[in-house]
This record gives sequence, C-alpha cells and structure tokens, in this order.
Amino acid sequence: MSRFWSKVVGTLTPYVPGEQPKIANLIKLNTNENPYPPSPRVLEAIQDELGADAARLRLYPDPNADLLKGTIARTYGLTADKVFVGNGSDEVLAHVFMALLKHERRVLFPDITYSFYPVYCGLYDVDYRTVPLADDFTINPADYAQPNGGIIFPNPNAPTGCLLAADAIEQMLKANPDSVVVVDEAYVDFGGKSAISLVDRYDNLLVVHTLSKSRSLAGLRVGFAVGDPALIEALERVKNSFNSYPLDRLAIVGAVAALEDSGHFEQSRQAIIASRDTLTAALTQLGFEVLPSAANFIFARHPQYDAAQLAQALREKNIIVRHFKLPRIDQFLRITVGTDAECTALIAALRNILR
Repeated sequence: MSRFWSKVVGTLTPYVPGEQPKIANLIKLNTNENPYPPSPRVLEAIQDELGADAARLRLYPDPNADLLKGTIARTYGLTADKVFVGNGSDEVLAHVFMALLKHERRVLFPDITYSFYPVYCGLYDVDYRTVPLADDFTINPADYAQPNGGIIFPNPNAPTGCLLAADAIEQMLKANPDSVVVVDEAYVDFGGKSAISLVDRYDNLLVVHTLSKSRSLAGLRVGFAVGDPALIEALERVKNSFNSYPLDRLAIVGAVAALEDSGHFEQSRQAIIASRDTLTAALTQLGFEVLPSAANFIFARHPQYDAAQLAQALREKNIIVRHFKLPRIDQFLRITVGTDAECTALIAALRNILR
C-alpha cells in the first residue's frame, strides 16, 4: 500500500476482468465476446470519418453524441431525451450508481450477479444488500418487495444466463414505485424481450444496453441507457462533472452504423442462438447440468468432475472458459458461445477429458 493512496483506494476490491491471453491458436470462450465480426458498415463509417478529413481528430467530438442518441431513439421508438450514452455499459453503470442508487437505504441486487456491482458500491460508498437467487438460480421478484434505495440486476442474469420475464419486471416496478429499478440488458438480444418497451409507462425504470455483445463492438466501448428524462438528466449531470466528452468520433459513427444494419444484427444473433442450443444439447449428452440460457454464454456443471480442474484441463488444450471461485457457483463453468467450429472443438476436448 502506497503512503500516497487516498483512504478509499485501500478499501477497494477491484473488478477482475476476463483474461485476455496472448496465445496462438487459442479458442477463447471466457469473456462473452461475439465470435462474428461487426457489420461491414461499421468499418466503412469509420473510414469515411477519417477519409473526409482526418484532421478533424484534433477536434473534440460532439459532447452530447446527438447523432448516436438520435439513432438509438429511432431504433427503439423513443425520443432522444430518454437516451444516455457512455464508454461501454460499465461507464454508464458507474454513473447510475452515483446518480441514482446512492441513497440512505440499501440498494438491492442478486447474490449471484455481475461482480462489478459491489465494486461500484465500494467506490461510491453505496450501501447494499444481496438477495439470494432461488435454488434454480432464478430471480424471484417478490424477494425485492422490501425497503430499498434502488434495485439493479442483469437480464438475462450474469453469469447464470437465466432470464426474467417482462411481466415479472413489471411486477417489480409496481412494487417499488419510489425506487429506481435498473435492468442491465447486456445480453438480452440473445433470447429475451427488452424492458425498453416499459419505459414510457414507468418513470422509475432505467434500461442499460451495450453494443459490445450483440453488435460485436467490444473494441469500440459504446453503451447506453434508456429511461425517463429525469433519470437521464441525473446521469448527464454526473457525466458532465466527470467526462464531458465520453465518446470519440469513431465510436459514434461506428455505433450508428452498427445500429442501422438490422440485417447483419439479426443474422449474427440468430447464428449464436442456434449454436447455443446445439452446444447445450452436446454438453447435456456428456452429463453436464446446463442452466437455461438466454445469453451468448451457458452456465454448466458436471456432477462428477471439479469445475476448476475441468477449466485447467481445457486450458492445457488451448481452450479458455471462465471459472468463478464464488459461493454456490464454484462448480460451474461459464462458456461463451463461439463459432460452430469452436463449439465442436470444445465438445471434443471435453469428451477426451471426461474419458
């Protein structure tokens, strides 16, 4: 510990991102990246932005990213004053914790969920309480009908992949009219119905999205939130006190192009859904218990083999999956849905290991 650290730094337990190893011929199924490239229009838009006048890179981008906000609004049938954008959904979520979840009462989120949530609570001094998932690893909306300073959860949940139905989310919104309910929809495009359709009816709903997963833009870092204008204003106030130019020129035009190419989006997500179903069936045949997934990953355990040992055995075969050394889920592996060829190689490796 450095003597120059502030008091809060010494108490933080930072988020640990998925490993990004530099190994040749690696099958990387540990960070839920899309196995397919983004829309060709993304590269065209970036090249056009540079080709028109590369000298513009010396100028700041539009601080409001109005072009992108307008595109998001049109995509989801909203007005632009209900849209907030940031550097990936992680930055958007950071502003959410500061702007909307820092209250006297505790914020609620599942005990098994995105591990960045407690990190933000530590960073911004937000008190929280975890709500246990049911025995089948699903969220029970009734468990959140208790005093709170806000509710946040991913849907589908991460790392389980389990989906909460839209009517259950609406039940939660009705039961908590004086609290913000934040639905983190990083993976919803792979099998769920977005809660964005409820935004016009509930002023306490904020929905957070990312273009990293279903739009294959993890390298550009673009995220957004949709909600009542009052919620968006709170996020803008925090953003403009922290970083008034969050998205660069290339990210803005690239994101717009990705959102506008609905055909490419639909093709790639359907390919991942089909591969997920095939992979789930193959793992089940090998004796794995696989939780129902609406995400671009699956969560599985084998009753006769230790998860950490399986992960290590796969690594020795140049296949990386994610293992969490956490209560209740330490015998599960989270496996990103890769290409069909990658999934086939994974199954072949597991079949060999289990023998």
